[in-house]
Amino acid sequence: MDWGMKNRMSKLIKPKTGKAVWLAVDHGYFLGPLKKLEEPNKTIGPLLPYCDALMLTRGVLRNCVDSDIDVPIILRASGGNSIVGKVLSNEGITVSMEDAIRLNVSAVALSVYIGTEHEHQTLINLSKLIDGGQKYGIPVLAVTAVGKELEKRDARYLSLCCRISAELGAQMVKTYYCDDFPKVIKGCPVPVVIAGGPKLDTDEDAFKLAYEAIQEGAAGVDMGRNIWQSDFPVAKIKAIRAIVHENATVKKAIEIFNSFKNKK
Repeated sequence: MDWGMKNRMSKLIKPKTGKAVWLAVDHGYFLGPLKKLEEPNKTIGPLLPYCDALMLTRGVLRNCVDSDIDVPIILRASGGNSIVGKVLSNEGITVSMEDAIRLNVSAVALSVYIGTEHEHQTLINLSKLIDGGQKYGIPVLAVTAVGKELEKRDARYLSLCCRISAELGAQMVKTYYCDDFPKVIKGCPVPVVIAGGPKLDTDEDAFKLAYEAIQEGAAGVDMGRNIWQSDFPVAKIKAIRAIVHENATVKKAIEIFNSFKNKK
């Protein structure tokens, strides 16, 4: 791995802890204006001081994020689908590596849909993006998407997805937490971060998800709706951060959350 790529990776996954708290706000590329993400700048701003990286599209980055921030950017580079379309898996590369460089991003992200009719297409997309990343020293985050079929989130399937992504050259993989999660970690030779997924029923559920994933080997979390759809998003991300970087327990995270949730 060349110096430039190592440097970018060190900004995304903190060397001191070997962990990361990323904030995902790229949902609009196929879901449109989700609740509490209608005005991205208002959602993102208060949370920036507490995330290690921001994952979003180039449209939101250019139009809704100040250019003087010092938070690394993970740029969503795949799309072409929508929630009202026939299938979610029919994605292509939507951003050139040159535009990613213009935006000074630290990584680019692309979804793969293994086991779907577009498996081959999305894996070739990943390979092409990795080739571009190698040329310019930009890491690629492979996102193991499951589309509308959330029941696919088991260790056997996710292990397959993560390993294939790493075999093709992705520097990092984003996947789901599942039962027997250590099997997923053991079979993937690159850092694995977990997705938050759809908003969970309670704040404690989100803390348990983060805690169990970190304890079982995840390199971090890339959460969106489970943070910014909270009634107290700043308190929520502070608690998640304590779990990831300070090895806080779920009980401690709840205490942190409660201590900050009514502060402005």
